[in-house]
Amino acid sequence: MFATLIAVAALWGAATGLLVPRAAYRLSVEPEEPWRDTCEAGHALAGPARGWLGAPGCRSCESRPRPLASGLLTSGLLTSGLLTPVLLTPVLLTALSCAALAAATGPRPELVVWLLCAPVAVLLATVDVRVHRLPDLLTLPLAAVAPLLLLGAELLPYDAGSWLHALLGGLALGGGYFLLHLIRPGGMGFGDVKLALSVGAVLGWYGWGVLFAGTFAGFLFGALYGFGLVLVRRGSRKSAIPFGPFMIGGTLLGLLLGALSASP
Repeated sequence: MFATLIAVAALWGAATGLLVPRAAYRLSVEPEEPWRDTCEAGHALAGPARGWLGAPGCRSCESRPRPLASGLLTSGLLTSGLLTPVLLTPVLLTALSCAALAAATGPRPELVVWLLCAPVAVLLATVDVRVHRLPDLLTLPLAAVAPLLLLGAELLPYDAGSWLHALLGGLALGGGYFLLHLIRPGGMGFGDVKLALSVGAVLGWYGWGVLFAGTFAGFLFGALYGFGLVLVRRGSRKSAIPFGPFMIGGTLLGLLLGALSASP
């Protein structure tokens, strides 16, 4: 039963991960530019949901949107040597994240919330790596939907968290990031502030200790990456880095710790 749960979660992650490259390609634009609706050769991107869902490439030609690996290369994440090859595709990243969450959480109702949020988190990280942007199209709905989903999880039996803590966690972390944005706008983007609302909610579900641990891990990952860039002379202390992926990585670690330590 437990092995089946993990396998189903991994399959879900792989299936939803296949949809990430198309959406990431469309969303990876500068703030003043419209979302892409054509491939690199100029052909319209067709498919369900007005072309947002579908295979990464265009059926009309052999042109393909830039994969995750290319985005990582251009941002310096690979050249710094801090990421392993297993993280080079959204399919593997989403599948492994979902499998790990299922293994840690088990058959609890909040697992459904984690599995629904995981593909969105991978998509956000992919876009942020490419263009240093966390689109409102993703962060704002996630900030609203995550607490609502957790409320539904609390109404079901065998949950291991608290919706009140989740709600307060989202407000607390969002407020903390907003304060950091006011103090140093160049160091903390407003997209990170919006993402912090949902990050705080999911981490807060397991309590303040998990919220602190996941938040600290995100800052630690970001600091280590920045330090690595300085060491290999591909950046300086003032270099801008995409912080969203590190927030999401810290959140994943916090959720795993929280789920494993939660009472059955």
